[in-house]
Amino acid sequence: MVKFIHCADLHLDSPFKSHSHLSPNIYEDVKKSTYESFKSIIDHALREEVDFIVIAGDLFDKENRSLRAEVFLKEQFERLEKEQIFVYISHGNHDPLSELITTEWPAKVSVFDKNVETYQTITKHGEKILLHGFSYQNDESYENKLDEYPSSQGEKGMHIGVLHGTYSKTSDNHRYTEFLLEDLNTKLYHYWALGHIHERSQLNDMPPIFYPGNIQGRHFNEQGEKGFLLVEGDELKLDITFVPTQYIRFDEVKIETSQISKQGLYEVLQKFKDSVRNQGKAFYRIHLEIDSDAPVPSQDILQVEEMIREYEENQTQFIYVEDLIVTYKDDESRPIAQEFSSELKDDNKVFEHAMNDLYLNPKASKYLDNYNEFDKTELINRAESLLKSDLRGDK
Repeated sequence: MVKFIHCADLHLDSPFKSHSHLSPNIYEDVKKSTYESFKSIIDHALREEVDFIVIAGDLFDKENRSLRAEVFLKEQFERLEKEQIFVYISHGNHDPLSELITTEWPAKVSVFDKNVETYQTITKHGEKILLHGFSYQNDESYENKLDEYPSSQGEKGMHIGVLHGTYSKTSDNHRYTEFLLEDLNTKLYHYWALGHIHERSQLNDMPPIFYPGNIQGRHFNEQGEKGFLLVEGDELKLDITFVPTQYIRFDEVKIETSQISKQGLYEVLQKFKDSVRNQGKAFYRIHLEIDSDAPVPSQDILQVEEMIREYEENQTQFIYVEDLIVTYKDDESRPIAQEFSSELKDDNKVFEHAMNDLYLNPKASKYLDNYNEFDKTELINRAESLLKSDLRGDK
């Protein structure tokens, strides 16, 4: 019998996109969110009395690796050591091994080397566990080291593969250590603990092959619950349970209303926020669809946005509306706007051309950030909304 936690992609101290405009209270919550999520994982490990924790890469976030993050991790690992809980770490492309980094972890923390190696441990119930993995030595490692992973044949015990890499069928652009399912299955392991892809997913049943996703969303491309996988069982059967630990959630909803007054729209949005407040702190992107022929003046929308945000500044369980995208039911009949957004979304060249024109304008470019850091879909949706507003003749 074994019980362990599989997590990945902590990205401690990772910068959050465009949140410097927030109130001090909310901004402080944002800055500590990855820490709080990982602390919750350690709390669960202690309560569940697990045998060990596997962290499949990217504990830190490249140049944002701070002393604060290292001290925090060491303190959390010391909590585990007191209860005889082991930790196995594989460094990924965002936190590769370096001779310049000489952090000393507690004795029960093991870090995989640049070459594939195996660690052995015995569970509280006396079962032998063998963990196989490696750490990245640089952040541009596209080298496939799966051939170096040993087969489970001839070695009794439960075999767990630890790999920070890219499944060949994913759409991720950063294809570090790309692999096929066949590559993993040929090793005949009992479980594969993956990292790198921030969306939780199961690639295979037998053996179980999982990405746990990252532990804390940082923007609207990382929506929903985030946390870890609790794995328990034996060589014949493993049960995997997802446990959410995110400190702040990013989510997106569509709300339909026939309200057109400022007060009416404000109350609709406040009612929604109150309905989800018990689910925890969150940032929302709200698509507000208004069923009316009469457009709501842009200034009214801006006032509503300001009010619903100001209301959250001192809320303990804040529900912050980061994006409010207003549309009208009759907008779907406007083919110009639809054609505009579809072409930009479907053809990267059209999008790049449009952005290049903007950034080559000396008057405009000095006020703009690097557009590669923008959320493309969000940018296009906002542009479409503005175009529809112009077509309606909004003031």
